[in-house]
Amino acid sequence: MASRFCALLITFGVYHALSSPQPMAGAANILAVHTIAGKSHWNMMRTVLQVLTDRGHSVTVFTPFADNDRDGYTVVDVSGDLESRVDLNVSRIITSARPLIAYIVNALRVNCGTIFEHPRMQEILEGRSRPFDVVIAEAFWSDCVSYAATVLRVPVIYVVPSPIVTHVERSFFGHVINPAAVSNLLSRRGVPKTFGERFTNTLRMISSSWLVWTNERRLRKSDPRPFDAMDRVRPPLTFTNTHFITEPSRPLTPDIVQIGGIHLTPPGPIPKDILEFIDDAPNGVIYFTFGTVVSMASLPENVLKVLKEAIAQVPQKVLWKYEGEMAEKPKNVMTRKWFPQRDILLHTNVKLFISHGGISGVYEAVDAGAPLLGFPINYDQPRNIDNLVDAGMAISMDLFSVTKDTVFNAISEIVNNDRYQQNAKIASDRFKDQPISPAVSVVY
Repeated sequence: MASRFCALLITFGVYHALSSPQPMAGAANILAVHTIAGKSHWNMMRTVLQVLTDRGHSVTVFTPFADNDRDGYTVVDVSGDLESRVDLNVSRIITSARPLIAYIVNALRVNCGTIFEHPRMQEILEGRSRPFDVVIAEAFWSDCVSYAATVLRVPVIYVVPSPIVTHVERSFFGHVINPAAVSNLLSRRGVPKTFGERFTNTLRMISSSWLVWTNERRLRKSDPRPFDAMDRVRPPLTFTNTHFITEPSRPLTPDIVQIGGIHLTPPGPIPKDILEFIDDAPNGVIYFTFGTVVSMASLPENVLKVLKEAIAQVPQKVLWKYEGEMAEKPKNVMTRKWFPQRDILLHTNVKLFISHGGISGVYEAVDAGAPLLGFPINYDQPRNIDNLVDAGMAISMDLFSVTKDTVFNAISEIVNNDRYQQNAKIASDRFKDQPISPAVSVVY
């Protein structure tokens, strides 16, 4: 009872420090730690920090993405020290669970070590800078990010940039989920429905937790870090990139606040040439992207050939995010290295979103009411897309086993079957009926 009361007091203190508009003299001084050089992860953290500086708080953030363009916001650029996760060759994408877990655990420890050894961070940890009131840390698979809060003796708020990492949920929050009802983050199913799926999910949960623990234990022995030498402070508050519209029902502890979709901003203007391409499409437009992590140009030639042949047959025009020049580009395709994705999806002439299923794109599709054809590659993407399949607004396919006919038929099914459009509209209406602002009022 005493420990719960203390946790309640800490949580109330954090809420109070960040509550409602305050005069600058009473504003919080916040230290933020962002450890993954992935733009989709940064979208969520950046928005949380933007809200805080807009309300008069001061933020110092260690991040590989420098956008120091406002008062009260100081960036310590660590882009030269962290491995970039942008436009990777698809052959570098790890899909198997065992090597993926080993890679993530090692990368997070290395990144934490890099940030905490940074000269500016050393000044902070040694008390040679202005005191901080709270630490906001991107919590992925490792609680090493809370090391700064432990040293500074202040609360830490976690920001989880993906759906909840189920196999570290116990170590983060002291909560063990029921694997018969809640899919593991690395599952291909949004919800385990059959006995076989539930049994497999249970085994996956056990094996994933075991692999995280054994890899961390091995690395603590072979490459000890300062954050290994102390019990790190636990978060009284965690923001997760989830939303009940795109996630099945599941139990959550009271300290977890869902803020999925917080990165969505008001739509802006579409560049003139792209807008003309969209408007001059009597059969509508398809938007095709695999996000910021995977380089589309790095896909195997046979896969690219199949995709181009299938897309060349559809009556719609296609906006295709593609790096460099596309050989034998179909006549109905416009390529760019970058498109204003959210603005395009909100255009009424867009009939279909072809995506890898990254969680940020999922929220943009749901918000826009755009049905989706998914080609999940790794991590949470299969699970994200399967949730949309369950909602009746998506079809999921294996990218590396597709044929021209299967891709063409899937596109035609979604575009020509009103059921997908209607279900996407229902999901969008429900999403907009439950705005993100009440859930994130604690940030203000």
